[in-house]
Amino acid sequence: MKKRLLNGWNMQRFTFLIMGLILLIHTLMDQQYIGTLLGIYITVMGLFGFGCAAGNCSIEQTKN
Repeated sequence: MKKRLLNGWNMQRFTFLIMGLILLIHTLMDQQYIGTLLGIYITVMGLFGFGCAAGNCSIEQTKN
């Protein structure tokens, strides 16, 4: 887990982390607790680098 936190940082992970934190803060301030779950998910995705934050959303094109 420590390796996932410290390695592989790129602009996409920073973006997910910042946007997740912004969403989390705003939903907590507005007391919209359902949105807090989405903010937590996006923040953790950026922090630990899984899903699209790890760059796994692109499809590789192969030549036949």
